[in-house]
Amino acid sequence: MPDHTEPPTTTPPGNTDRRASRRPVKAVLFDFHGTLAQVEEPRQWVREAAAACGVTLDQVRATALADRLLTAGRAGGPLPARVPPRLAELWADRDLYQHAHRGAYTGLAETVDAGIEGFADALYERLLTADGWLPYADSAATLRALRDAGVPVAVVSNIGFDLRPHFDTWGFTDLVDAFVLSYEVGRCKPDPAIFWRACGMLGVDPEQTLMVGDTPADAGAVAAGCAVLVLPAAEPGRENGLGAVLDLALPA
Repeated sequence: MPDHTEPPTTTPPGNTDRRASRRPVKAVLFDFHGTLAQVEEPRQWVREAAAACGVTLDQVRATALADRLLTAGRAGGPLPARVPPRLAELWADRDLYQHAHRGAYTGLAETVDAGIEGFADALYERLLTADGWLPYADSAATLRALRDAGVPVAVVSNIGFDLRPHFDTWGFTDLVDAFVLSYEVGRCKPDPAIFWRACGMLGVDPEQTLMVGDTPADAGAVAAGCAVLVLPAAEPGRENGLGAVLDLALPA
């Protein structure tokens, strides 16, 4: 475990420079969902899943189903309005085990009677392919700039399935040095242990690491000793404000 006892830098007496000091960033950790990529638009998600089941949905029915499924709970979308008791254990473990993640989200989808055989599984399968996600418009450029500058990068995600195929499809794999996925390491954000694991895999101290995310769970990296940048919500496929990472991580 990294040593976090180093005293803060102080300004020498008589020094008139009042700017706060900051240790240089030597590595960057990125959340996945809501930071580098976003799930596809809900009606598109519903239409594509139905098509995989051999059913074509019109706009009205797709919209109605999407609204009901979002209320029930969508992976990468809003939390469910209610988790049925029979799914409570799976829900609690969803980011720690692949079977729990699939079981929780297909179970929630099954609470919506769509009248389409295999629909809940088809909805879940959209998550497992890059087609079900949209990288933000500035994700590739940001990752490439960090790679060109020699700044190592890890993706740190609370998730119950492998993200590596998505990065392969998008051409991002060579821009990421490590994937730290909750279901593989047995820890979920905001547990400091998952951030320490990421820093260890990159060979950097937490105090010289920037965590970039969009939720309070990502901001939990502060407890691990990392600096944190929390991004605002952005529409799928648009810029996500990731340029701010380069302002913080790259030398002027």
